[in-house]
Amino acid sequence: MARMSGDGIGGGVAVVGGATSVQVGAAIGATIFPLVGPAGAVALRQLVAAVALLAIARPRRRDLTWPAVRPAMLLGGVLVVMNLTLYAAIERIGLGPAVTIEFLGPLALALLGSRRRLDLVAAILAAAGVVLLTGTVPGIDLLGVVFALTAGAAWAAYILLSQRAGRSLPGVQATAIATAVAAILTAPLLVVVLLGLEPGAIALVLGVGTIAGLLSSALPYSIDLVVLRRMPRQRFAVLQSVHPASAALAGLVILGQAIAPWQLAGLALVTAANVLAVGFRARTPARTRTRARRPAAPPSAAAPPSAAAATS
Repeated sequence: MARMSGDGIGGGVAVVGGATSVQVGAAIGATIFPLVGPAGAVALRQLVAAVALLAIARPRRRDLTWPAVRPAMLLGGVLVVMNLTLYAAIERIGLGPAVTIEFLGPLALALLGSRRRLDLVAAILAAAGVVLLTGTVPGIDLLGVVFALTAGAAWAAYILLSQRAGRSLPGVQATAIATAVAAILTAPLLVVVLLGLEPGAIALVLGVGTIAGLLSSALPYSIDLVVLRRMPRQRFAVLQSVHPASAALAGLVILGQAIAPWQLAGLALVTAANVLAVGFRARTPARTRTRARRPAAPPSAAAPPSAAAATS
C-alpha cells in the first residue's frame, strides 16, 4: 500500500482523492437545491465543516489574540462569498463549467505581474478555454458566468488570506476559525431554510448536508494538511488542476449534467493553462537564483562553451 508521503505515489493519489472528494461533495450538495437552494446548501456545508475542523484543530485560547485571529476572520468572510457564488453558478450553468471558470481566479493570481512568455501562452489558453466553455452554448446563463467569475476572484483572495492566516496561527487553527466564522455568518440562512421545510424533508436535508460538508471541506482539508507537510507546494498546485475534470465527471455521474464536446475542449485548455503557469514556475526562479549567485567572470576571462550556452 502506497504511503501518503510528499513526493511518493501515495501523496499524489491523496491530493487527487481530496480534489475528487470536494467535487463529489459539491455535486451531492447540489441535489438539495430544490429544497433549500444554493444558500441553504452552503450554510449546511459551513456548519458541518466548522464542527469537524474545530474538533480536529482544537484552537488554544492563548493563541487567539486579535492580531492573530483577524486574518482568519477575514478568511471566513471570503469563504462565504466564494461558496455562495459558486453554488449559485452551479445551479445556473452546471458544476463542470462553474468550477472551471472559478479556476481562473487562482490562475490569474499565478500570472499576475509575470513577464514570462510561457505565462502569456497560459493566459491565451485560459481565455480560449473560457470562450469554448461559454460561447459555444446557446442561451448560456450569463449571470451564472458572473457568479463563477466572482467565485474565482474570491478563491484568489482565499489563497492570499490563507497565507496570512497560516502565519498567524499554528496548524489548521486558522482554517477552523475561518469555517466557524463562515458558519456563523450563514446561520440565519440555515435557520430560515430549515423553518421553511416540511417536517419529512428535514432529515433528508440534514443528512445530505452533512455528507456534503464532510466531503467538500472537512475531509479534503485534513488530507491537504497531511500531504503539504512533505509535498512541495508547486507539485501540490499542479495536482489541483484535476478540480475542473473532477467537477465535470461528478456533475455528469451524480447530477446528470452532460458537457458538450466544445466545453470539454475548453475545460482541457483551462487545465493546461494552469499546469503551464504553476507547474513550470518553480524551475525559472531556481535557475535565476543560481545565475544571480554565480560570480561574474573577469572581463579578460573567456567563458567556457558550456557556460556560454547555459547563459544564452
